[in-house]
Amino acid sequence: MQAIQLHAVHQPVSLSEVPTPSPQPGEVLVKLYAAALNHRDVWIQKGQYGGMRLPSILGADGAGTVATHGADVPAETPIIGTKVLIYPGVDWGDNPRAQGKSFRVLGMPDDGTFAEYIVRPARYVLPLPAHLSFEQGAALPLAGLTAYRAAFTRAQVQPGERVLITGIGGGVALTAAQLCLAQGAEVWVTSGSADKLARAQALSVRGSISYKEENWAATLVKQAGGPFDVIIDSAAGPAFNALLEAAAPGGRIVFYGGTLGAIPQLPPARVFWKQLNILGSTMGTEQDFAEMLALVTKHKIVPVLDEVFPLAETEAALRRLKKGEQFGKIVLRIGA
Repeated sequence: MQAIQLHAVHQPVSLSEVPTPSPQPGEVLVKLYAAALNHRDVWIQKGQYGGMRLPSILGADGAGTVATHGADVPAETPIIGTKVLIYPGVDWGDNPRAQGKSFRVLGMPDDGTFAEYIVRPARYVLPLPAHLSFEQGAALPLAGLTAYRAAFTRAQVQPGERVLITGIGGGVALTAAQLCLAQGAEVWVTSGSADKLARAQALSVRGSISYKEENWAATLVKQAGGPFDVIIDSAAGPAFNALLEAAAPGGRIVFYGGTLGAIPQLPPARVFWKQLNILGSTMGTEQDFAEMLALVTKHKIVPVLDEVFPLAETEAALRRLKKGEQFGKIVLRIGA
């Protein structure tokens, strides 16, 4: 089969011919028709990821059909020919509150979805929501799982609450906005790009602001009619203090990334006097994944796509992701 492999850090990925995997007992062989990029793929290419194993097939997000399966798969396993999505994690563990030491993300060290076929444990393969194409479906797993756990498992977003989502334009932030809106929350967003803020209005968010504006947090709180019950963030860093200002008393701030680095000089009085809850979140359990797919199916949510590339042009897709100009998920089309 054809697959995209990374052979060395700081080098372009390449299209290679590799053996097609065979399912063992309890496993499913999925013929992939689409996969999606994540910033994780860029970090791996730069060597900025622990547990590096090369060469490796990248990619955590995939959509396709069940080609065949090994013996002893569970009775609920999707039958051959079923359109499916793949849970993008490996070995979460027995504690739903936090992943175990063996947890990892699909796509290095385990071979990932930038390939024509992939073998996964049967329990990791779930039906694709019927209203989604393969490309739309492939945009969902990692971003949807991360967004769902952050918003609902961790921050417990409720209908009618004010929710602020920072850095709109990335896959997780956009999906979090869509999920929270579907559950009846009022959503505001930030970005450093005027174009991304304008495009976010198409999602029916209540308002937006550039985080480059001076005193943006105070301005947005005034615009929203009050502080925010929940703030969903991926940046952390020096900007985190503005989130403390924007949070309502008793509010929840959940972050799933730290693109701006460590949080310097966090003033404890602003946290304890407001009775704030500061929560960390990453990826999610198999149950989170199933619940996310149920919510997407119920509300017919369609992930936002930025651009679709053929598998052979994965390096060009990665370069677009590196630029940070995308609005929505960058997707690879596999096969015809």
